[in-house]
Formats: sequence, C-alpha cells, structure tokens
Amino acid sequence: MKFVKSVHSVAAGSLLISAGLPKDLNVTDPTSIKSVTKTIAAGAMSYYHGDATKFVDLEQPYYWWQCGAFMGSMLDYSHYTGDSSYDPVIARALLAQKGPNNDFMLPSHFGQEGNDDQAMWGFSIMAAAERNFPQPDTDAPSWLDLSANLWNSLVSRWNTTACNGGLLWQIFASNPNGLDYKNSVSNGGLFQISARLARATGNDTYAQWAEKVWDWTEAVGLIEPEWYIVKDGASSSANCTDINPLSFSYTAGIYIYGAAVMANATGDPKWTKRTERLLEGSKFFFSPFDNATNIMYEAACEHVHSCNTDMRSFKGYLSRFIYAASVLVPSIVPTVNELLGTSAAAAAQACTGGADGTTCGQKWYVGGFDGMTGLGEEMCALETIQGLLATQATPPLKGDEIKVVREFKSTPAAPAAPAGTSNSAGVSRRRLRRGRSL
Repeated sequence: MKFVKSVHSVAAGSLLISAGLPKDLNVTDPTSIKSVTKTIAAGAMSYYHGDATKFVDLEQPYYWWQCGAFMGSMLDYSHYTGDSSYDPVIARALLAQKGPNNDFMLPSHFGQEGNDDQAMWGFSIMAAAERNFPQPDTDAPSWLDLSANLWNSLVSRWNTTACNGGLLWQIFASNPNGLDYKNSVSNGGLFQISARLARATGNDTYAQWAEKVWDWTEAVGLIEPEWYIVKDGASSSANCTDINPLSFSYTAGIYIYGAAVMANATGDPKWTKRTERLLEGSKFFFSPFDNATNIMYEAACEHVHSCNTDMRSFKGYLSRFIYAASVLVPSIVPTVNELLGTSAAAAAQACTGGADGTTCGQKWYVGGFDGMTGLGEEMCALETIQGLLATQATPPLKGDEIKVVREFKSTPAAPAAPAGTSNSAGVSRRRLRRGRSL
C-alpha cells in the first residue's frame, strides 16, 4: 500500500472527536486518525494509576524506564492530536522523577537505573521543552534546564578506560551485568540528547558532543558501515572487539532522530546523508514476509516468540523517531510515508482484540489480533498511528521560541475508553513476562 498524506490540520476540533474503533482507521483522514488514537491512548493509560497530583510506578513487569518512554508517547499524543486532557497527569509524572539534583537520578530507582533508562526519560523531558509543554512547578527548573542537568549527568560517565570512550550500559555496582557492556542505546541516548540540546540552545558544546558520540559509535563498529544497521553493543573487557550483532528497532530510531536533528541544526549535508542511510538500514525491521511488505516487526524476537516485556515496546520508539526525523529532514518523507502508512494500517487491524474490540496485539503482519497484549503493544500502535499527523504539527521549538509555560489548557476530563473497555481487561493485559534486553 502506498500512503499519501493528506492531513491539513491536527489541532482544531480534536476534543470534539469521539473515540473510534481502530479497525475503522483511514490513514489519510485526520479525523479518523485522531478518533482511533483517542481510543488507543485510553487503553494505554489504563496501565498507569497515577493522576495529576501523584506519580505511581507502573506495575510489574514494567521497569521505571518504560514509564518515562510511555510519558513520551503521551506527550506525542497531546502534541499531534491537540487533545490536552492528559497533560496534568503527564507533567506530574515527569516532575516526580527529577530527583534531588534535578537530573533524573532518582535514589528510589538506583538499583535498576542505567544510562539508557535515564536517557529514555531525557527524550521525554526534551520533548516537553521543545513544545513549551506546561511546567506548573515554580520550585523546579524549566524542562530545558532539567534536560541540561540530565545531559550533564550522562556525559559525566563517559568512560575512557576501555574502547577509547563510550557509556556503559549500567551505572551502579548493584546491577553488575551491564558494567562491562557499552551498549548502543545508552550512547545513542547521549548522542540524540546532545543533538537536541545543540539545536534548542545554540550551544556548540552540545554539538561537539553529538559529533564525538557519533564518531565513537562508528569507530568501534556499532554502526555497520555498509548497511547502516545499528548493533547492540560490545564488552569493555574485550576492548569492544566482540560486537554483539543483535539489532533492535528502537536503537535505530534513536540514532535516526539524532542525525536528523543535527542535519537541521547544522545544515551539514553529511547529517542528511546519515539520516537517509540509517532510515534505509531500518528497513531491516519491515517486511517480514513477501505478503507483509512495509509492515514493521521486531526482527530479533517476533518470529521466534521471544520478545520480552521491554522488546514488546521497541517498535513504538522507532515509529516515534522516524516520524520526528521526517519533520526535520524532508527528503525522507516519501520513504517514511510508505513504511509507516502501511504499518499504521496494519497496527490498527491488530488493535481488534478483547471484549471491546480495541485491545492491541503484537504481530501486525498476521492481519488481525494475535492475542499478545500489554502496555508495549498499546504504545507501539499509538505511536505508529498518531505519528501520521507529525508533519502537520508544530516542529520542535528552539532558541527564543522555547518558553516556560505554567498554565494548562482548559480541557474536559480525560476521555473514557470506548464502551466495552473495563478495568479487568486492563489488569489482564499486565500479566506479562518480566525481562530486560541487552
């Protein structure tokens, strides 16, 4: 299917649109897109029990980092659809995690917080800054200042004892498995946040670090030079000569958006070329079968039924960052439309499970609901469908455009899920296997 974007307005009247059935999605109609994403957003939010006054950790088997990633999905929902109903809840969750030093190093999560976990929260905080998302706490720094603090924390752990640099996966000795592993997600997180801060502030220090992290990633071989596939990581004890060839979709997305931001910020054609080549490499995560052309899948695990709880959310971040990249690098828009238009249609058909007929499944290439349910499945579908509106939304702000906004828009209460959705369905979705990826 070739996707032709014909969206003209994404904000006007969003709150007047009722929740719709995903099976009825029309990928060229903004009203249909917003109606379906309203339904899926409500399903995703059934996994989160906090509100505008308090933060509540996601229930097991979800780790702390995934809540940060989830809030990023909901920030996208608000930005792309114009529905600000959830904004106070999102803001409270983000601010509750800033920690005593305002850098998202939270003592209560030290046992599980790695550099990649901190970076995932950083993506959400940067999005809040770039969109003038309301920050109601006058005692806390602005979103942009919080992002800078988080970046300072990350960059302070750049490790030159082996591999000539790079961030380790883990931070604390209490989580030793990742203290010998320099993974591409942690380093990609530093790369992307550096790029976004460089664009947002004009501070060349951030741009220099983005260059440095990219150069390091290429030099150690984590970006495959011919196909531009991003590999998972390597061991410090082997001086990063033992590259782990596994490749996950979200890692590619992190680097694609970082490169796109650098292309937009610097005007240097090398970054445009890198964005284009990374996007080409990301086709590895599409077209699992001849009759499933341009449908996204998690190549490392979906075919063999081994995706753990983390991996089941990865496709959503690839969608998020590819859509965001297309806003800043127009040359990739036709490819993005082709890949993600088809994937969005397939994702919608996968969101046809449960008693309500709106629960999202994992494998989009089966032509319907596959019985796999969870927050990851909801997030993947949400990001892939709502992102159809990305190029018609306001681009990320920079410089003097970035302001501190204290007041939320006046909106009705958060929308209820469509008829048939129940709390018991939400509980059943959370019975998933615990695990972490490399």
